[in-house]
Amino acid sequence: MKVSSLPYHLMIPGLISILILVFMVIHRRKLFKTGKWKWFWISAAVFFGVYLLIVGEAAYFDISYNQDLQKFDTNGDGFFTANEISPEQKEAMQKVVSDTGRNFAVFTGLIFSGVLALLVFTGGNILEFIKLKARKSKPNKF
Repeated sequence: MKVSSLPYHLMIPGLISILILVFMVIHRRKLFKTGKWKWFWISAAVFFGVYLLIVGEAAYFDISYNQDLQKFDTNGDGFFTANEISPEQKEAMQKVVSDTGRNFAVFTGLIFSGVLALLVFTGGNILEFIKLKARKSKPNKF
């Protein structure tokens, strides 16, 4: 096989996540300061970080499996002739063509990251509420 194509359906969401995370790091003092939007930005950072990990892992395995398969194309014509087909080649080919999980990582990553970010957002707001109630219930010593 010749040069394998990059999995753009995985690379583009990963690059977008990286750009958003870089933006958040650059503007962290403004975004993560205490206030009503603090937990929104923290949960957004969790969302894009976890999403990047999921999509990045899928892209890594896709590229890795394609490179492993290319090793079996000894004459470089892009096809597997009878002398190139072996049990190892069949196993490598199976890994490349059984890519439903890697292809749908874009969508499953959205769901998993969204649920995790929602839990962080909700938990953070509950903690803020509890801290606020605790501060209000303490009597002043002065």
